[in-house]
Amino acid sequence: MDPRITGSIQSMKPLTRKGSALSKPSPHVSFGNLFQTELQKGQSLKLSKHAEQRLLSRGISISKPLWNRIEEKVLEAEQKGVRDPLILTEEAALVVSAKNKTVITVLDLDEAEDHIFTNIDGTIVVNNKSFQ
Repeated sequence: MDPRITGSIQSMKPLTRKGSALSKPSPHVSFGNLFQTELQKGQSLKLSKHAEQRLLSRGISISKPLWNRIEEKVLEAEQKGVRDPLILTEEAALVVSAKNKTVITVLDLDEAEDHIFTNIDGTIVVNNKSFQ
């Protein structure tokens, strides 16, 4: 071994280029995890101001697990060509723009009972019981 090289080769960490500066890669983040995180950023649903006001004024709450399931089903519906689904849960009805990943409006089920929904092209029924 060349005496000019000091330290162990195993202890040396590879450097990668990020922009124009060299940086060390994170040893705890795999490409697959990073890729999934980036994909999920584009998948998350947003609430329009109108929908957010409706949730607050009607006292409707959606648990995080249920919200995650709704996001999954909206993505699945979009992949099948659905652009504007109606989502029915045990507590609420949501109209979503799958293209914009935005909940447009929210109604509680009592309010939605005699309502005619227009400008939708698919329906998703999500069971709350499995998330309680």
